[in-house]
This record gives sequence, structure tokens and C-alpha cells, in this order.
Amino acid sequence: MVKRLSYLGPAGTYSEQAAFLYDSQAELLPFPTIPAVCRAVSDGVADEGIVPIENSIEGSVVYTLDYLISESDLSIFNEVVLPIDHCLMIRPGANPRDVRIIYSHPQSLAQCRHFLESNFPGAEPMASLSNSAAVSHMMESAETAAAIAPQRAAELYGAEIIGRGIQDVTNNVTRFVLLGWQDHEPTGSDKTSLCFTFAEDAPGSLYSALGVFATRNINLVKIESRPTKESLGRYNFLVDCEGHRENGLLKEALSVLQGQVSDLKVFGSYPRWRMA
Repeated sequence: MVKRLSYLGPAGTYSEQAAFLYDSQAELLPFPTIPAVCRAVSDGVADEGIVPIENSIEGSVVYTLDYLISESDLSIFNEVVLPIDHCLMIRPGANPRDVRIIYSHPQSLAQCRHFLESNFPGAEPMASLSNSAAVSHMMESAETAAAIAPQRAAELYGAEIIGRGIQDVTNNVTRFVLLGWQDHEPTGSDKTSLCFTFAEDAPGSLYSALGVFATRNINLVKIESRPTKESLGRYNFLVDCEGHRENGLLKEALSVLQGQVSDLKVFGSYPRWRMA
């Protein structure tokens, strides 16, 4: 049976590339927003969904984090790490010197900030919902415009590529997570993602919570905070750690942590991605 996989569309996005890298045989279903990708799984329209969660240059994708924290009962059960190669493109025959607007997804605009400032100082960056949509906007623009997107988007829309690898940092990768109704069984090389918060701010609270992992020699590969949106100064703390939540020491650590925090949500345990 062919898997139905929702992703942030339309066709020609990096999310589509990640989806194809994960499962080249899946039926790919594009959706216009990250919440819509997730809801497709919740509503049974898709079997699984793939969403961006972290970029090596710009950091976390907050739309995904906030959805996982407060709106989703889905679990992370796998991840894909995709190298990002940004292309600059224009309408065929357009003069690059006449470019006044540059369309792209906000993350892509940020990842190419220095390139744009050096080469197109007079052009206005314009955010689009996706890199592929940016190419569509560029092709339809009344003014001479450019777009930053993957090569495939240029092929789909008939755009002319005038620059490749324009990202400011060459080692640019984005991590995507796969969402479904349960996480992955242990593989021996796993990660677990979770978040927690405290009922009140008190000295040493975070130190004690993180000590639950340190005393058991559990490596934390990522930690950050996001506002709870309930009141100023209250935060959700998000942690990625090594290990599977069903395995000995991490299972014990999560049990102890549960008693120290007001809310604990485990997003899922899943295999660590191995770069080729």
C-alpha cells in the first residue's frame, strides 16, 4: 500500500525534497501551511506528515515547535536532514540589474542576507509562504523581481537560474521531522524530543531538571525555550536528548522529571539521521 505523505507545498519546496528523500515511493500531498500538514495526518487525509523543525543557520522553525507544544497529539517518529542549496532565479530574459523585489520564504531570505545586501542592496525582500510560491509570485510580479528557491522550482515554473549556492554559509542543512500517531521502536541509535514547564519560577528549577539527565550520563543535543503565551516570563523548555524513552536510564529520567515540572510532553523517540 502506497503511503500518503503530507508536506509543506506546493511542489518545488525543500519540504518536497525532504519528503522524496524520506520515501521516494510515497504519494506526496502538498498543503499550504505547517498546521495544515499536521492536520492532514490528524484528520486521516495523510498517513504521515513531514515538517521543518530546525535550520543550521537560522535555528528552530517556531511554527512547528509551537504546534507540537500546544496543538498536536501527533508523535515524532523519524527525522530527515536535508542539505540546502539556494538558487537565485528571474523571469527568462529579465535583466538582473532591474530587480526591485526578491521573493522567498522568510527563513531562506535570512539565510541569504549577506548575499542580498552585497548584490542587491536596493531590492526589497518579500516573504512568501514557501520557496515554490515565491517563484510563482516572482513570475507574476508587475515589477522586475527575483526569487530564492530550489532548482526544482525553477524547472516547474520555467524560471532562469542566475545564481547557485547563494546561502551565506555553505554548510546549510535543515532538519525535518516525520509526524504520525506513534513514535519509533528503539533502534539503538535514537533521539527523544520533549518539552516541560514549571508552575512557578524558582531558583535552581531548571538546574535540577537538567540534572536529571546529567546524573544519568544522558547527553542533551539541544535545549531552548519558547514562551508559554500565558504570561510574561513563563517558558516551555524544549530538549532533544540521546536515547529512546522506553530504554532504562532515559525512561527513569523522564519519570523523575515528571515529578519536578508542572507539565511534561514527550514529542517522540526516533532514529538519529545519519548523513550519507
